[in-house]
Amino acid sequence: MANILVVDDELGIRDLLYEILNDEGHAVELAENAARARDFRAQYRPDLVLLDIWMPDTDGVTLLKEWSTSGLLNMPVIMMSGHATIDTAVEATRIGAMAFLEKPITLQKLLHAVEKGLNRAMARPVQMPKPIPSQGGVVDSQVVSAEVRPPLADDSDAAVQTFDLDVPLRDARDAFEKAYFEFHLAKEGGSMTRVAEKTGLERTHLYRKLKQLGVDLNKAKRNGS
Repeated sequence: MANILVVDDELGIRDLLYEILNDEGHAVELAENAARARDFRAQYRPDLVLLDIWMPDTDGVTLLKEWSTSGLLNMPVIMMSGHATIDTAVEATRIGAMAFLEKPITLQKLLHAVEKGLNRAMARPVQMPKPIPSQGGVVDSQVVSAEVRPPLADDSDAAVQTFDLDVPLRDARDAFEKAYFEFHLAKEGGSMTRVAEKTGLERTHLYRKLKQLGVDLNKAKRNGS
C-alpha cells in the first residue's frame, strides 16, 4: 500500500482516480489545485504524485519545476493532460517527471504507470543517518529508539517504541505515524476533533489516515481514559 497524491482541477477525474487507486489498496489524497497540492506534499510526503498539467492557478509543469528547484522532487511524478503538446511532455520529463499519461486515461495504462513509479521509488537507496556524537564517544547504530509515552495513570506502564531504520522508508514512516497518532489520541482521550486540531489535519483526512495505518480507536480511547 502506498500514499498517492492526485492533483487535478476536474472533480470527475479526481473521484475516478480515487476509486481506482483506493480499490488497489492505496491511500489516496486529492488536491484540486497547486496550492492544495503544496499543502498535501508537506503533510503527507506522498510515495507518488499524479499531476495534471492544465490547472487554473498554477499549471502542473510550473509546480513540478518548483518542487525540483526546491529539492522536494524526491518522489515519482506522473503527468496527466488531455491537451498537452509533445514539447510540454518533453519539458516535464526533462524537469523530472517519470511518465506522461494522455487523457482519457485507460485503466491498464494508469495501473502500469503507478506500479512502475512505486517500484522505482522503492528501489531508491535509503540513506542511513550519520553517527550521532555523544559524551561517551560515537553512536553507530541503524536502530533509533524513540520514547512514546501516552498519558497513563501510572507512568511506569508507559510504552517505549523502537523504530527500526533497516526497513523500506515507507514501512518505517508508517510505524512512526501510527505511534504518533496513537500518542495524540491517548493524550486527547480519543477526541478526533482535538487530535485533528493538534495535528493540523482535517477530520476526514484524519479518519482516512488512521484507517490506513490500522490504528485501534477503541484502544486509544481506553488508554486516554
